[in-house]
Amino acid sequence: MKTIFDKNTTASLIQRIRSLTAEQPNKWGKMSAYQMLKHCTLSEEMFLGKKKYERLFIGRLFGGMALKGMLKNEDPMKQNQPTHPEFKIKGVGNFDTEREKWIKLLHEYEVFPSTDFVHPFFGAMNKEQIGQYVYKHTDHHLRQFNA
Repeated sequence: MKTIFDKNTTASLIQRIRSLTAEQPNKWGKMSAYQMLKHCTLSEEMFLGKKKYERLFIGRLFGGMALKGMLKNEDPMKQNQPTHPEFKIKGVGNFDTEREKWIKLLHEYEVFPSTDFVHPFFGAMNKEQIGQYVYKHTDHHLRQFNA
């Protein structure tokens, strides 16, 4: 299974991120290209321990099962998955700045600390699960914008 902790995988994702444009239309969902970038930078900040979010009640019930199902194979994430309310982005911002911020955050996985991590929906995740999920999440949103 692909993981963000593999340098070649990360390099490939970054190449795809660099191909994005601010005007790029989405294939599904409601986000603009900028909103997707911002959504992903917030996600990386969470996984890298820079931001924390409260655990969602529904996640306590179904999070572990959902994570297991998502990581059981190499299949891409399904379209139009629900997202944590804090990751729903409104408005506009500087596309180029946000894109570079996302790339910088992805490089930080090269020195990822192996610490306890609790996702607000999925719950406790180990380093292997984090690596696979971050790859799938990144790939999912790049597919959303045909990158």
